[in-house]
Amino acid sequence: MSEMKFTQEHEWLRLEDDDTAVVGITDYAQEQLGDLVHIELPEVDTEMAQGDEAAIIESVKAASEVKMPVSGIIIAINEALIDDPAKVNEDSTGAGWFFKIKIMDPSELDELLDEDSYHRLLEDLQ
Repeated sequence: MSEMKFTQEHEWLRLEDDDTAVVGITDYAQEQLGDLVHIELPEVDTEMAQGDEAAIIESVKAASEVKMPVSGIIIAINEALIDDPAKVNEDSTGAGWFFKIKIMDPSELDELLDEDSYHRLLEDLQ
């Protein structure tokens, strides 16, 4: 599997090549939210800065947003989530991906957590 990076807010980013990546929320995030009932995805070709609100998630417990882990342009969305948001609960880092981006500033990847750092963050939360 390709290299994964994580945000402090529990989004993940999986590099597909040098300038494209897939984005979603971590297993921890979907567990905290509970059963997802609605997802609003961004428009394809939308340019967003790192930290911008890219998607909105509604669960039985709360509403939350998915932020852009790095600046980029939305190049694809996971339309399957519109009809079946529960895919995120079932497979948050696989079939439950949210969108794909073309990365505009690869240096921002250095600000994200690697897998070991993310697991340490989770241990600190418990």
